[in-house]
Amino acid sequence: MIGPGKAELMEGILRTGSIAAAGRDMGMSYKRAWQLVETLNSIFNQPLVVSSRGGAKGGGAHLTEAGQQVLDAYRQVEAAAVEAAQPALSVLRALRTDIPEGK
Repeated sequence: MIGPGKAELMEGILRTGSIAAAGRDMGMSYKRAWQLVETLNSIFNQPLVVSSRGGAKGGGAHLTEAGQQVLDAYRQVEAAAVEAAQPALSVLRALRTDIPEGK
């Protein structure tokens, strides 16, 4: 549904006010950024991103209230996963062999 790339794109749209600029910041083509936005808007019951065409006042894009809720919920899931994984990661760190740099 949503993963790190889509979440980063949504955050970029928040930051830049532009789908194209957010995609560019991620090294993504304009077409790919728009495809991801269209996918996001189609898999939820409300649009997450809305855009307006350029012109005298300029165009742009922004997250809807639903978009902000989805992004916030995704970031909460990420934080909970990191917290839940800490005990297992501690075990793995304790059992690993230090690998020399460059290998």
